[in-house]
Amino acid sequence: MSADGALARVVRSAAERAATAETERCELCAARVAAEHPHLYDTGAAEVRCVCGPCSVLFADGAAGEGRYRLVPRRRLRLPRVDTAVLGVPVGLVFFVPRSDGSVTAQGPSPAGAMRWEVDAAAWRELAATVPQLAAMTPDVEALLVNTVRGLDEHWIVPVDDCYRMTAVVRREWRGLSGGGRVWSAVERFFGDLTERS
Repeated sequence: MSADGALARVVRSAAERAATAETERCELCAARVAAEHPHLYDTGAAEVRCVCGPCSVLFADGAAGEGRYRLVPRRRLRLPRVDTAVLGVPVGLVFFVPRSDGSVTAQGPSPAGAMRWEVDAAAWRELAATVPQLAAMTPDVEALLVNTVRGLDEHWIVPVDDCYRMTAVVRREWRGLSGGGRVWSAVERFFGDLTERS
């Protein structure tokens, strides 16, 4: 997935969203979209696309578009602690995305965008066997979002667009080599604002 392309399309601060709400358009029909709007995952381009409500309904059951577009769900589910150490990713702020082809990627936000690793698919399957919610994730469009930085222990299943918003927070707030004082407070606020929804 092209994180920078998705960030450019999906992620804006609340002020930027309000300022551009009148001009932001559905990428399928060109209708204006609200500040909070649905997204589609474009499997051909590996990018997230903004869509209006009526266009999103076309993809709700997965039949439209011959599989090229997948509706990004709105579900957020807070999980108890998940031992992701078995996945071999050495960072505390990361999201894991299972893919339609059976592979799994891990992406960690950085001042330059999302860093990406391939995760051992067998290790992911073993972990999902112990955490049934992981096995039920929708490939390509849902992620396991983890934050164990600075003593936090946050584990969520979220839509991938939430992950891009979090990556944008890190890019916007990062200062110097270590991130500075602002970035981690902003990340904590981001996680504090997450709410469960079905």
